[in-house]
Amino acid sequence: MRLQCLFAALCLGVGVMAGKYSRELNEPKPNDKDGQAVEFRIAKLNQVWEKAQRMQLSPVRQAELHSDLKIQEKDELQWKKMKVEGFDENGEKEAQLRRNFHVILAKYGMDGKRDTRPLESNSLKDHDIKEEDAFEDPRLDKLWNKAKISGKFSDEELLNLKREFQHHKDKIHEYNILMDTVSRTEEIHKNVISPLEGDTKEHVLQQKHTELKHKMRDLNQGFERLRKLSHEGFSEDSEFREPRVIELWEAAKRTNLSNDELESLKEELRHFETKVEKHSHYKEQLELSHQKLQHVEALGDKEHIKRNKEKYDTLAEKTREMGYKMKKHMQDLSNKISRQGLQHNEL
Repeated sequence: MRLQCLFAALCLGVGVMAGKYSRELNEPKPNDKDGQAVEFRIAKLNQVWEKAQRMQLSPVRQAELHSDLKIQEKDELQWKKMKVEGFDENGEKEAQLRRNFHVILAKYGMDGKRDTRPLESNSLKDHDIKEEDAFEDPRLDKLWNKAKISGKFSDEELLNLKREFQHHKDKIHEYNILMDTVSRTEEIHKNVISPLEGDTKEHVLQQKHTELKHKMRDLNQGFERLRKLSHEGFSEDSEFREPRVIELWEAAKRTNLSNDELESLKEELRHFETKVEKHSHYKEQLELSHQKLQHVEALGDKEHIKRNKEKYDTLAEKTREMGYKMKKHMQDLSNKISRQGLQHNEL
């Protein structure tokens, strides 16, 4: 039944999602100073996008980068408006935006550092699980190997469990990027001469250390959940399947939301999970479309190439739009839950 609902939603296309996250996507593309159409309204984001084109990232990787840059663009334009209105006097939001931008560069191998990690952290096809797959963390590898031979999981449950392990691996990656950013900032901080500038940098460092502390807490909680899940298996009353949705739900349950508020949020998370699943489906279709286009190009039939290229370009655009809407929705949900958690800590 769930698959039928997802298929029906997919058949309706992107038009169904033309809700609260569609307005900026429907605006005409901006122009640069020479009047040429560009992807983004901020020059440095266009430079990153152009560099990504030259790097020949995979289609799915490009689509993911595009939606990350759209989120960064939205946040930076909002910050510029805040700045004009006299907010963010201590530069806290500005520092966070710089940090987010560095994370994007590091995530896609554009920070100038040699990255030995595989570019694709997510398996496009859940059934393409290889025995030698590793999570680059001894604790995760050990836990995963035990779960595989435990006999507690069906094939489908193992696929769901692997997605959760991959999600945790990605969070470790993000934590390491932030750690690297803090280390670099501390090196710069040591060489500061101006006392006033030093105070500003000290504030930024404290903010980063606080963020590191929160991320480490989230990692510990996530690993504990994986450990419990690996030993006990999935319960029959599991609310969600997607790791990002599960993480949001677990965070929400730790806040002071009332039962009615939790039920309302649960319903919103169900809608969000459908959006995540839809996005995953489109990413898989984009990869398949790219493979077909490469095959057609090798045959050399120009008319056939043109038709497949048009289909591929349309699918790539839809995947980018869907990725942005999904990430924007997740950002809104995370902020909503974080505010409740902050209120809870203040009580």
